[in-house]
Amino acid sequence: MASLPSESFGIVTIGGKGSSLSPAAVYAVCRRLSKVTIDSSALEKLSQSKKPSPPPRNEPPSNPRFLAPEESLAALAILLNKLVLSDAAIRPTLPVLIEETLNLASSPEILDFGSPVRFLDSLSRLNGKNLDDIGVGEKETGVFEGSCAASIGICAILDCCSSALVKVSDAVAALSCEAARADVTAFDLPVSGDGFSIKAEMDVAGDMKVLLFGSKLVGQNDSGPFAEIPAIHGSFREAVRSLHGRIRVELNSGVKVKKAMNAGNYGKEKALITSVLPLAVSIQSMSECSLGRSKLTIESISDDDLRSKVAEVFENVRPSSDWLREQFQSITEKAASGLDYVGVFHHVYEFLVKFREVLAWEAALVLFAIERDDDSIEKKQNCCSTSIKPDGETAKGEKKREKKKKTSGKGTSVIRQLLKDRIMDKNEIVTEDVKILVEWAQELSLCFDPKDAGLDTLLAKVKEIIESNEVRRLPKIPKGTRDFGKEQMAIRERAFSIITSVFKMHGAVALDTPVFELRETLMGKYGEDSKLIYDLADQGGELCSLRYDLTVPFARYLAMNNISALKRYQIAKVYRRDNPSKGRYREFYQCDFDIAGHYEPMEPDFEVIRVLTELLDQLDIGTYEIKLNHRKLLDGMLEICGVSSEKFRTVCSSIDKLDKQSFEQIKKELVEEKGLALETAEKIGTFVKKRGPPLEILSELKKDGSQFLENSGAVLALNELEILFKALEKSKCLEQVAFDLSLARGLDYYTGVIYEAVFKGATQVGSIAAGGRYDNLVGMFSGKQVPAVGVSLGIERVFTIMEQLERDRNQVIRATETQVLVAILGKDLILAADLVSELWNAKIKAEFGLTKRVMNHINRAKQSGIPWLVIVGESELNKGVVKLKNIEANQEEEIPREKIVDELQRRLDAI
Repeated sequence: MASLPSESFGIVTIGGKGSSLSPAAVYAVCRRLSKVTIDSSALEKLSQSKKPSPPPRNEPPSNPRFLAPEESLAALAILLNKLVLSDAAIRPTLPVLIEETLNLASSPEILDFGSPVRFLDSLSRLNGKNLDDIGVGEKETGVFEGSCAASIGICAILDCCSSALVKVSDAVAALSCEAARADVTAFDLPVSGDGFSIKAEMDVAGDMKVLLFGSKLVGQNDSGPFAEIPAIHGSFREAVRSLHGRIRVELNSGVKVKKAMNAGNYGKEKALITSVLPLAVSIQSMSECSLGRSKLTIESISDDDLRSKVAEVFENVRPSSDWLREQFQSITEKAASGLDYVGVFHHVYEFLVKFREVLAWEAALVLFAIERDDDSIEKKQNCCSTSIKPDGETAKGEKKREKKKKTSGKGTSVIRQLLKDRIMDKNEIVTEDVKILVEWAQELSLCFDPKDAGLDTLLAKVKEIIESNEVRRLPKIPKGTRDFGKEQMAIRERAFSIITSVFKMHGAVALDTPVFELRETLMGKYGEDSKLIYDLADQGGELCSLRYDLTVPFARYLAMNNISALKRYQIAKVYRRDNPSKGRYREFYQCDFDIAGHYEPMEPDFEVIRVLTELLDQLDIGTYEIKLNHRKLLDGMLEICGVSSEKFRTVCSSIDKLDKQSFEQIKKELVEEKGLALETAEKIGTFVKKRGPPLEILSELKKDGSQFLENSGAVLALNELEILFKALEKSKCLEQVAFDLSLARGLDYYTGVIYEAVFKGATQVGSIAAGGRYDNLVGMFSGKQVPAVGVSLGIERVFTIMEQLERDRNQVIRATETQVLVAILGKDLILAADLVSELWNAKIKAEFGLTKRVMNHINRAKQSGIPWLVIVGESELNKGVVKLKNIEANQEEEIPREKIVDELQRRLDAI
């Protein structure tokens, strides 16, 4: 049989050091764009394999499985790669035979992928050989069974083709926006750093703005198909990205050949289905969205007769929405049956090809509509150009018409020209023969296929346009971060002032530590939360990480400086690689108050909790609750329930989730993931449900017969808690405390009392403060035990509450403390400098402005909340006075110029 001429095609090499198979390579092979060769070193390795395994066992009866020619070639490429990657005893015979088959000019339609024997027999016949002469071992058939070659091959084609359509669909949609005069305000999506913006949607909106930059064709058509572009195209991107991530792994992972292959490969195919079905959903949505835009483009054609003809052709040849829904329903039903996953993948690929045709029709209609519009304008202008006045000047009508011709965007004009060059001759004019649309759509559908060289040119140009960023796309902030504007800064500074004053009232001193620490300092201190630490790149031999909290750096500071006692506070940013959510950030402030040193039992613990209540009361955020427990009591409870000591910390991390999940979910985690017996987990459940007023729960736990009294650690904890609760009761702050046995605090370093403050108002932000006793943390660094206890206020969540309260109260947040605005009615800077400097010298907070319009000064004062306005104009200068205006009362009076400072001080002091 004849082989393909190698000089016309690229080469895809299978095996070899550092090589990997990509979806694009598989597509090139399956469309006969590339030949295949096995790397010589890989072939040599196969030649040195162990002795061949025994012949395959008798396989059960199976149904034939024939694939489309390109799907068969893709499956062969996958199987060849799996055989070369396998560590089983694979002889070169079969891989070489597959290599030869891939390079044959004849069609592989007779290949039967229904079973190993069916496949090997059909492969032999295709190459003019006899299966008995080749002889295949059990391990080789095992690779076939475990390779999922047909499924992965089709999915690789699907991956390559769908990836190509991501940018193409955006470009065509941008052209439609111009053809239908769409309202593009839907692309002005707000940027959020708290995890509430979807990156793919933001990227689509940004790319659309770049493509349409400078366009004068977009208008006011705010129909759904255009407003939906960010969401629908964003979901398509995510589905394609998800499939691509899985296929890259599946293409290059080896097959673990087992002696008995009874399990088959259904598990892997089920996993592929979870990536392919979301893509099918997106294809359905993208198709309907494209059809909707196409209809609106047709409606934009001004000529009634032509519009009717175009609509008729379009309705006759394009797939209907009903047909698309039926195909999608067929795909989901096949997937749900679980009987034919290969068939599902095949139908999804056909579904994608149909979407490509829909997209091609949208592009053809857009080009037709815009070209017709341009041609009609030019014809009108040519008509006008013959209307010349006697003096040789062009008629006014021509100028008016010239102004009507609007320009495309910088990006869309390039895309439009590329597509025009593909479907039209250079000097061709669009006629009213709508049948040309069918030819255009067919040609564009070929252009959007990855096998077409024109697609590479189109994608490269789209990429170039996007990366040029001519729209000067606004920069973004990373997820989990936020900017503080002037109003937010005013709230923050007020909060910090209150917090600092409370800390200082209790005799705490300020401390600051580096924002990053040596990685070894942080590791091993946070239990399962250690995965949230941000590691920095190696910068010269030191492995560093951003600080996770302020407690461990404080302990490091005490150990490093041999300090045995210190009461300190610190307000600084910390960093956690967490999933952002409402009030949960990756960069945020913590306000820490800690007392280190040896004291009487519960002495510093009492003061720390008292400080926490003072903070929350003075910040005036509303109702809150402080949940409190004791780590020794928690350990005693787990011991009573039969949990081994080495599992205490991991079980505690599960219990700590009870504020977010039900106990049934936690119980499942404890049994299935943490390895506890079901009865042990249920016994834990009876204890962690206990919560309520501290002295009541304490009395219940200490009553006769309590199991806690039989545990020495629990007895110590109960005695300490009794001292603490009575001290808090005397301090009139026990009513804010709830004794909660479910509170676990997942951090490893806690050793005694632990607590967590939760906001009880309408704004859901979760925990707003937490802390506890950590007696061993300093000793982990120095060997010298320095007991310590502290609390950390999560100020970002407090900011969220305070901002919401300001909005609810409808209060104007003053960003400045300016008391007086000096309003100079003119541009005399010298006059302004003289007067405002007197106010500054008198320690009066003042600003000045230079403008003739007095209302500009008044509006500025109102917007900034400045209470007093000093007005100086020409008449005031002539009289030797200034006007003093009370903004709130809307009253003004004249004050002698030399007395204005004293008068302002008197009135400000009175306020």
